[in-house]
Amino acid sequence: MFDKKSKGYHKTIVWEKLKDLLLVTYKLTASFPRSEEFGLKSQMQRAVVSALSNFVEGYLKRSIKEKLHFMSIAETSLLELEAQSEICLMLKYWSEGEYEDFDKKRSAASYFLYKYKEKVK
Repeated sequence: MFDKKSKGYHKTIVWEKLKDLLLVTYKLTASFPRSEEFGLKSQMQRAVVSALSNFVEGYLKRSIKEKLHFMSIAETSLLELEAQSEICLMLKYWSEGEYEDFDKKRSAASYFLYKYKEKVK
């Protein structure tokens, strides 16, 4: 698929947690009603891609200021996902179990991103 050894960010727990969150987001949004194709489904997929992409961009920046800037954007995207997942539950797109599974993965990604950001400071 891709050479993990050549990319340092692939070795981080943050990458692993964000990747897990991306996969579960795409899995759980696949069954959304067609009316959500360009609404909530698209918004959630873009938010998780943004979180992962901004983590990678921040990881690759040289200055601490730039690293923290991109990590903050990634954190904000994860907060968007938190609100959006609650909407999924309210609209009954997800069961309680699906929501809890998603929220555990989102919380883990947020926690490790926060810890990484603290380490960078």
